[in-house]
Amino acid sequence: MQRDDDPPARRIDKLRRINQVLIDRIDRLEESRGSAWSMFQAAVALEQEVLTRTRQLEKAMADLSQRNRELAVARAAAEEANRSKTRFLRAASHDLLQPLSAARLFLAALTDTPMDEQQRELTDRLSGAFESVEQLMHAVLDISRLDSQRIEFHRQPVPLGELFRRLAAEYAPLAEEKGLRLSFVPTDAVVESDPVFLRRIAQNLVSNAIKYTHRGGVVVGVRPQGATCWLCVYDSGQGIPAVDRNRVFDEFQRLAHDRGTPGMGLGLSIVRRACAKLGHPISLQSEAMRGTVFRIGLPRVAAGADARAAPADPALSALRGRVALVIENDPGMRRGYEMILRDRLGMVARVTGGTAEAAATMGDEPPDVIIADFHLEQDDNGILAIQTLRARTGQMVPAVMITAHRDPELARNCAAMGTVLIEKPVRPPELGEMLARLLA
Repeated sequence: MQRDDDPPARRIDKLRRINQVLIDRIDRLEESRGSAWSMFQAAVALEQEVLTRTRQLEKAMADLSQRNRELAVARAAAEEANRSKTRFLRAASHDLLQPLSAARLFLAALTDTPMDEQQRELTDRLSGAFESVEQLMHAVLDISRLDSQRIEFHRQPVPLGELFRRLAAEYAPLAEEKGLRLSFVPTDAVVESDPVFLRRIAQNLVSNAIKYTHRGGVVVGVRPQGATCWLCVYDSGQGIPAVDRNRVFDEFQRLAHDRGTPGMGLGLSIVRRACAKLGHPISLQSEAMRGTVFRIGLPRVAAGADARAAPADPALSALRGRVALVIENDPGMRRGYEMILRDRLGMVARVTGGTAEAAATMGDEPPDVIIADFHLEQDDNGILAIQTLRARTGQMVPAVMITAHRDPELARNCAAMGTVLIEKPVRPPELGEMLARLLA
């Protein structure tokens, strides 16, 4: 506290110190005020930046949503186009395979008649042409089915010995024509797979092996390994170069040194797709000028499982004089069945166009076997025909269903009915063998 008796100099000094303190306090206040202002300005600038970025993000999200909607529409259109393609092929397969089946039946009947050398050559060439068309159509239909997201498989125990026997009968003439040895190692192995697609896999492997082998032979066998049976197809061909071993599984891919071999290069693509869908591993080993081996891994089924095994060598003589009731709405197919059943197999063929006509033709005496086409007129179909005729006779008359529809639901229905299913085009040897097995 300042006193009145303080010297003037002391008073001036004290006032100077007070003034300095006040000045320092004012400076600190100014500094603090400037810092707050700067922070305020920075906050405003940051807020503007956030608003700008938010608007940009909202625009980007709106663009992305629009793109997603466009992609969803495009995907839906593509899926619908794929379904339409599948529906078209499924519907068209009957109309495509029907005349081909009739032609094959007539050609088989023609080969049983006396012919001179030129006529025999013509029928052989016709048979080869039909075989090529049939293989191509089967390949297109198989790829379409395997590309479908809704494909279903009918897994069941499959005896490989029975599969080998059918393949041997089917491909022995082709191997003999090329001067090759075709051998199937006997086996009692039973595996779990879809029997239709497993047979198609084996057919493509054996067919490819014969096509691309020009001397030596082809051997088909089984190698058990723990819980897996490896289906092996060996050939003594020129081998597959290492650079081509992945490419051969693509569509329309063929080796450069085998361009003269007939085919479209679809067989191994079907094998790869079917194995991938079924979960069967596939491997390939090859050595130049020494040959190639394809292996398919199949889950093994314990002994004693129901594999629906059949007699190994049914005698066609058991068919002579037996009565076959045919239900087929196509006149050409009816005539073809009549000629094959009567002239080649020695059976009594009663051909009809539908369920009602078949029931009237049958009378009180049941036939020995029913052969029905699945696709009949209007609401009529082969399943209805077989069920109606069996109900009328009160017996489980053996039956064969012929179809161009590769439908897993139809396969399940036929299995539940105890009816054999054969896909078109009908091969007369396969039909005769199947009838012999049913009636033996």
